[in-house]
Amino acid sequence: AEFVFRPGPMLKTPLTHGKDLENLSPFDPAEKLAFVGRTIELIRGALEGELPVLGFAGAPFTLAAFLIEGRSPDSSLASVRAVMRDDPRTFHNLLNKLAEMTVDYLDYQAASGADAVQLFDSLADRLTPEEYETFAHPYHQIVFSRLRGRVPTILFAKECPRLERMAASGADVLSIGSCVDLVDARRRVGDQVALQGNIDNRLLETGSLQDIESAVQDCVHAGAQCGHILNLNHGLLKDTPFENVCCLIEAAKRTAVELTSTAMENR
Repeated sequence: AEFVFRPGPMLKTPLTHGKDLENLSPFDPAEKLAFVGRTIELIRGALEGELPVLGFAGAPFTLAAFLIEGRSPDSSLASVRAVMRDDPRTFHNLLNKLAEMTVDYLDYQAASGADAVQLFDSLADRLTPEEYETFAHPYHQIVFSRLRGRVPTILFAKECPRLERMAASGADVLSIGSCVDLVDARRRVGDQVALQGNIDNRLLETGSLQDIESAVQDCVHAGAQCGHILNLNHGLLKDTPFENVCCLIEAAKRTAVELTSTAMENR
């Protein structure tokens, strides 16, 4: 399914019928997307082991929605829900195809040198609990079960409050949104998975440097220094000032030093 940028990504030829979805065929990522593997190799070489390299892919539901809508879907998901309702067999067949392709794509990234891979379900916040259970969760499980033991895995389900289902996906790490309290998240999922998040990207875009510093400190302390990766609740917003990003990084470093010093003093 070829896409073009106008200026955002859009399908070159919209898939308007069920047969269009059924006719989608798999391909070998190492052959068709060789530039991705080469990019990972170049980045690893440039970093010389100083930082990990993360790979990523869209989750099956998010990809299916993009294919059906022909572009980044609007909040109603009207066309997607029409297929889910009127032709669930075709929709599940599509999700299965996408799950298999996603496994191959992430496995290829791992083979190319990615230290961990993240699965993005960027439309999770628009799904009802029933839709998530039927059309998202089972395909997360397929992807993570097939990648188990190959490379550490992260599930990002945008602003999804269903932590128990996310934890049941098989991912090693859950990237959680600002809709969930980090302390409560740890209580709910225990130590079965690591947690990633969850500073609000809107605060990073518009907050003061003092606000950002406080948010970093609060987030790190809520993570309890136990299986927690400091991160945003979603991606960087396009108008985020560069100095705000630098502030977040420096605040994280300072907080880490302070916590280490405190731990050493308490021994």
